[in-house]
Amino acid sequence: YLVGVGRADCTGPVAQVPLMGYAKPEQVGGGLLSRLYSRAFIVADPERSKRVVFVSADIGMVSQRLRLEVLQKLRSKYGELYGQDNVILSGTHTHSGPGGYFQYTLFWITSKGLIKPALSSIVNGIVKSIDIAHENMKRGRLFINRGTVENSQINRSPFSYLENPESERNRYSSNTDKEMVVLKMVDDDGHELGLISWFAVHPVSMNNSNHLVNSDNVGYASYLFEQEKNKGMLPGEGSFVAAFASSNLGDVSPNTRGPFCADTGEPCDNPQSSCPVGGAAMCMAKGPGNDMFESTRIIGQNLYLKAKELYEEASQEVTGPLSSAHQWVNMSDVSVELNATHTVKTCKPALGHSFAAGTIDGVGAFNFTQGSVEGDPFWDQIRDQLLGEPSNETKACHKPKPILFSTGEMTWPHPWHPDIVDVQIAAIGSLAILAVPGEFTTMSGRRLREAVKSEFDSHGTQGMNVVIAGLCNVYTHYITTYEEYQVQRYEAASTIYGPHTLSAYIQLYRGLAKAIALNATEELPRGPEPPLFNVTTLTLLPALGVENAPANKNFGDVLEEVRQEYREGEVAEVTFVGANPRNSAENATEHNFLTVEKYSNISSSWRAVLNDASWDTRFYWSKGLNRQSNVTVEWHIPAGAAPGVYRLRYFGHYKKRVFPLRTVTVPFQGSSAAFRITAP
Repeated sequence: YLVGVGRADCTGPVAQVPLMGYAKPEQVGGGLLSRLYSRAFIVADPERSKRVVFVSADIGMVSQRLRLEVLQKLRSKYGELYGQDNVILSGTHTHSGPGGYFQYTLFWITSKGLIKPALSSIVNGIVKSIDIAHENMKRGRLFINRGTVENSQINRSPFSYLENPESERNRYSSNTDKEMVVLKMVDDDGHELGLISWFAVHPVSMNNSNHLVNSDNVGYASYLFEQEKNKGMLPGEGSFVAAFASSNLGDVSPNTRGPFCADTGEPCDNPQSSCPVGGAAMCMAKGPGNDMFESTRIIGQNLYLKAKELYEEASQEVTGPLSSAHQWVNMSDVSVELNATHTVKTCKPALGHSFAAGTIDGVGAFNFTQGSVEGDPFWDQIRDQLLGEPSNETKACHKPKPILFSTGEMTWPHPWHPDIVDVQIAAIGSLAILAVPGEFTTMSGRRLREAVKSEFDSHGTQGMNVVIAGLCNVYTHYITTYEEYQVQRYEAASTIYGPHTLSAYIQLYRGLAKAIALNATEELPRGPEPPLFNVTTLTLLPALGVENAPANKNFGDVLEEVRQEYREGEVAEVTFVGANPRNSAENATEHNFLTVEKYSNISSSWRAVLNDASWDTRFYWSKGLNRQSNVTVEWHIPAGAAPGVYRLRYFGHYKKRVFPLRTVTVPFQGSSAAFRITAP
C-alpha cells in the first residue's frame, strides 16, 4: 500500500461557545486544557488506484453539515479522488469540544445556533489533516492486533442490557466490549508512521461542570502516544500520528466506580438511576480518580498502555484489495424483513421522555427519569402547546416509547432531525471498517459486527476483521437492540428511528458487505442526497465588541504574579489583563495561547518547552465588567520536571476601535516574572 498520515488543529473558539455533548446550555467554554486535533490516515492501492481515507477528529460527533462541507472542499481540491464513498469521518465523542456545527434545529437549542467559527475550524482542520496525509504518502505496511483492556469501562445501562436474550448474553463474558483493535502503520524502511485504535468507551471522564476545551480520556491517550513517538517535539508537532477512535460506546461509561447519590453517597444503580431525595438529578457516576482531571488521565493512560503493547507486538499483516461502499438512506422509511413472513418499518425520528433524563455520566433537567414508558401529562401538555402534538402514526410506530419531541414532524425553521443518513463500509484488505452514524450499544454493536462478518463469509470473503467506527458522517443519537428499546432508558429513548432501527442498519450494512465481497459496489444505488440548508450563521452568541484594559494597564500586563520558587507537584500560576480568546480563533486558525519557557544558560535565551496543547497547562478566561477580562495561565508541574529557571507567557488578541464603525484586532503578549523550580 501507499500510506499517509496527517494531523491538524481543529480546536476553534474556546470561550462562550457551548460545549457539545451533555446538552447543558450553561456549559460554555471558558478556556483550554488541551487542543483538539483531526487525525487523517490515507491508504492507497497503487495498482488499482483505489483509496480509503479514515479521519478521527477530537469532536463530539461528525454532523451532516460538517461532512458535506468537507466533501465540497475535497472535491474542489482533488476532483473525484476523495468523495462520499471512500472518506470516513469519525468523531472521538469528547464532550468538551465546541458545539454549534449542526444544521438540524434540535442541536441549535443547546449550542446557541450555528456558529460559523466553530464549524469552519473543524472543516478546515479535517481538510488540512487530509492534505498533510495526501502530501506524505509513502510505500508502507499495515499490521493489526487486538487485546483486552481492563478497569476502564462499565455498562451504564446494565438493566437494559439484561433485557437481551439470556442465550445471547451467555456467549459473552462481560456487558461491555473490552476488546481494543489496533492498526499499526510503518513505511517500507520500517519507520513508524502512526496507528488507529478502536475501543468502546465514552469520553466523559470530564463531567458537565467542566468549562475547559479538551479531548478527554481518548485524547489524553493520543497525546501520550504521540509524545512518546515524537521525542523532543512540542505537543501537536512531529510526524507520528496516534488516533484513539470511537466504537460501539452507546452504553459504556469510563466512570468505573459507578453511580452514587451526590447528597448521601449511597449507590443508585437501580433501573431508574434515581436517588431517594433529589431523584435522577442526584445520581452521578464517579471515575477512578479523585477529580475529573485525574480520572481522565487514569483512563487515558490505561488505553495508551494497552495500545502501546498491542502496537509493539502487532505481527498480523493486513493485505489485499481496497474497497469502499456507501449509500444514503432515508432512515425514517426503511422496510426490514425480519423473516419470510414478517416485515417491519422504521419511524420518523422522535425522542422519548427519558432522553431528557440524561445519564449517570451527565444528568438531565427537571424531574425526568430513565426508564419512562409512560408520558408525563404536565410535560406533554407544554410540548403540545409549544411544539405541536406527535401524530398518532408516529406515536404508534415508536411504542413503547412515550414521545417527548416528535422531531421528524418539526420543520421550523429547518427540520429538527435528519431523515437522510449515511451507511458506509471501507475495506482495507482483511479489515472492514463499519462507519456508523451514531452510538451503538454494546449488544447492538456485537449483532452488527457478527451479521457483517457472516455476510462476508457467505460470499467467500473469509476471516474479515470487522470493526465499528462510531459517530461517523451524520449524528443520529443512539442505536439500541429491540429488547433494550422496550425498557426505555436514555439510550433507548434516544434511538430516534424507533424499535427496529438496529434491524434496519443490519440489513443495510449486510447489503454493503455483500457488494464489497462480490466486487459490485458500483451497482449500489446512491440513494437520496442529503439536504444542505441555506444557513450560513445564526447564533445567540454575544457579538465580539471593543475591549478595555483597566486604568493605567495594558493588555498582557500581569495582575497576579507567580511566586519565586516552586517544586514538582505544585501549580505555577499567573493572571494577566486578558481579552476574549474568540478574537484569536476568528483571527488565526492555529493560535497558541500560552508557553512555558525555560532559560538556557548556555545560549542565554528562553526556549519553549510546553505549549497550550500540553495536558500539564491550563488556560482560563474570565469576563469582567466594563468590557474587561482576565486570563489565568496555570502550569501543573509534573514529577520529574527539570530544575531551572522558567517563565509563563500569554498570547492574545483584542478588539480596538479605529473609526466610529470600524474595529481592528490587535495581537499582544504578556509574560510572568522568572521563577525557579527546585529539585525535590
